[in-house]
Amino acid sequence: MNLPNALTLSRIFLVPPLVGVLLTTTPPAREFWGLIVFATAATTDYFDGYLARKRSQITTLGQLLDPVADKLLISAAFISLVQLGIAPAWMVIIIVGREFVVTGLRSVASVRGITIPALRLGKYKMVAQVACAGCLILANRFPDTYIFLAGQILLWIVVFLALLSMVQYFRRYWGPIQRHVTTSQDN
Repeated sequence: MNLPNALTLSRIFLVPPLVGVLLTTTPPAREFWGLIVFATAATTDYFDGYLARKRSQITTLGQLLDPVADKLLISAAFISLVQLGIAPAWMVIIIVGREFVVTGLRSVASVRGITIPALRLGKYKMVAQVACAGCLILANRFPDTYIFLAGQILLWIVVFLALLSMVQYFRRYWGPIQRHVTTSQDN
């Protein structure tokens, strides 16, 4: 266990408190503590990768856990926002669904010995998701402000980036996966 992996695990462990704060605490503590927990968890996403590269501590465990931690955090935040009535369910279904589809693609590729790294567009999507969720958590407290408007605009951007990045992953990696299957069957 190294520091980058500990940070990734801490992001996973912060998911239940995030959901608990968002769904059981009353305003204004809900938004204050929700944003604190969410921002803390999201910050670990930056630092775990940064420290792993800087310290040459990139591990298989970290490579497996980091995307899982990201998906748990983002899914929990957005599903909680649906429950609070801040985010439309259909948009969150697209966002969370994309996460499962790309994870499935990665799993299929992994079984065939193909590693799918995070693409730049996927990283932009993650940044947009964090900004969006943060705005929407605050927007629950300040619904008639620019924070709400910014959160809604970011939500549309996140849906667009989710769909676009999913298509990019499939366009880039489905062919190599299929070729690998064909080559394996020929042998």
